[in-house]
Amino acid sequence: MLISCFLFCWGNGSLRENSKLRDHELNPTVDMEKWMKMLVRDSEKQIPQVPHWRFCYTILCQESIIGAFIIHQLDLDLRNAVCVFHFMLRALDTVEDDTSIAKEVKVPILMAFHRYIYDREWQFACGTENHRVLMDKFHHGSTAFLELKSSYQEVIEDVTMRMGAGMAKFICKEVETIDDYDEYCHYVAGLVGLGLSRLFHASGVEDLPPSTFFHSTSVFLQKADVIEDYLEDINEIPKSRMFWPRQIWSKYVDRLEDLQYEKNMVKALHCLNDMVTNALLHAEDCLKDIGAVRDPAIFQLFAMLLLITMGTLASCYNNIQVFRGVKTLRRDLAAKFVDRINTISDFYQAFYDYACMLKSKIDDNDPNATKTKERVEAILKTLQGRQNVITEGELASLS
Repeated sequence: MLISCFLFCWGNGSLRENSKLRDHELNPTVDMEKWMKMLVRDSEKQIPQVPHWRFCYTILCQESIIGAFIIHQLDLDLRNAVCVFHFMLRALDTVEDDTSIAKEVKVPILMAFHRYIYDREWQFACGTENHRVLMDKFHHGSTAFLELKSSYQEVIEDVTMRMGAGMAKFICKEVETIDDYDEYCHYVAGLVGLGLSRLFHASGVEDLPPSTFFHSTSVFLQKADVIEDYLEDINEIPKSRMFWPRQIWSKYVDRLEDLQYEKNMVKALHCLNDMVTNALLHAEDCLKDIGAVRDPAIFQLFAMLLLITMGTLASCYNNIQVFRGVKTLRRDLAAKFVDRINTISDFYQAFYDYACMLKSKIDDNDPNATKTKERVEAILKTLQGRQNVITEGELASLS
């Protein structure tokens, strides 16, 4: 689920100042893990000492070792709202993800889920491991939800209603066209971004247009996830999950699962590059969105999200390892940027570097090479233009 991916990103610059390890030189793959665990332990002291809130924050920590600490950079009311938002969407996603549930059972639950969030008695056993525990103890999420102020409840109810309906629609149909693909990504990801922006707006920390803000950012990330999760989704038990649109993959193979076979390596790379090129369509809107953010914590949250996404796409492009199940490590990417992205200028430069990395990998023999180059060049041009209009005051406000 996309909201879990949001929480792999870092909060504001005070993270480093709060850490007892701040004076140490950190190895991003070893010491960073210890650092994050220390931050979570410190943040746990701020969790309300009642069972339902402790359970909701425990679920959050299970999704991301640094998720709870990021949320604790926010004011108490907004912090709790985002935690409950995560809980409810994680539960909704657990129902959608469980391919063992019959369609005739799953669809009504997805459609009615926005009503269950008010019901302390509702329970539905599904999912595995931690996600099953979440569903078994769903009443804790409902109890926490009912303690939020009404403006936050309205956002969470509306997003779960729209997302549940969208998920139900795509339980009953395949992702055939690129329009289908965009619509599916809107339901499972775009709505997360819109919901977060509405929560930020309701709290008063941002004066952003909540009807559109962060939608492109969310879809951009979702498409990177769909690309990276190819093998995992194809091998899902008891039934494959197929999110790559037929309109794209049918140009290269007869069946989507054929892309994983060695004999189809060249076709697989061409299809992969086509998918990456499609995702790049959203990058320019993302750059416009983040340029309007004023709160430092929210800026760094979305800056890391966008850099991880662009880094993932640059890594996946023309990379056969995508079909072997090898994934980019989000934590390593976040660790790489934690001490480097303090201003919007830092962000633009890092995004520019990833775009250049992708451009350098474009194979002129690829059938989509011209289109890919055009999209990367458009991104580079946008970045150059935005760098030229940054003022010293804007940089200082985000430092």
